[in-house]
Amino acid sequence: MSRLAIFDCDGTLVDGQASICESMEIAFAAGGLTAPDRHEIRRIVGLSLPQAVRLLAPDSDPDIQAHIVQAYKDAFRASREEGRLQEPLFDGMEALLLRLRDAGWRLAVATGKSDRGLTNCLASHGIIDLFVSLQTADRHPSKPHPAMLEAVLFEAAAQVEDAVMIGDTSFDMEMARAINMRAIGVDWGYHTAEELLAYGAEAVARNCEELGDMLL
Repeated sequence: MSRLAIFDCDGTLVDGQASICESMEIAFAAGGLTAPDRHEIRRIVGLSLPQAVRLLAPDSDPDIQAHIVQAYKDAFRASREEGRLQEPLFDGMEALLLRLRDAGWRLAVATGKSDRGLTNCLASHGIIDLFVSLQTADRHPSKPHPAMLEAVLFEAAAQVEDAVMIGDTSFDMEMARAINMRAIGVDWGYHTAEELLAYGAEAVARNCEELGDMLL
């Protein structure tokens, strides 16, 4: 049975969509472009920032895309420094993490966030010490490339059959499928349950209690 649970962050551990959408709208305005609909912005959550911007502004000059990427970073950092950042844990998530830890599971994160963004997020909720490995887009190719999962397995000295990826997007499911890792979807994030199943989820949890029952 799997004993290493690897979580996505935005849309799985925390609900950061409000701040993500706001920062992306500011960034597009800084680049002189009309921002995409918020539904479209939510669809790319989980990808690395440069990859997300390329998908949201595919016809823009690379210099404009790079400007948007930097403007997004600036806007997101400003929201944190000004106390406007909204990244609440989903209901029941902290209890689930503690339940898994107490049952002997090791926990890790594989996310499109930056190192700084992930560290600040987890530290603000007092849960950073629960995780044995934190992998971000700063040091790896964007999802669905499996490099982050491979790094988690190396740091945790675990085999792929001992691990399970838990996420809310098709990117997470594809990433796990690329190395034949188990994948479980959650339906409180940014892609539908049907999409998660189509891209490789063995099941989709409706809430944190149900997710815990699937794992334990």
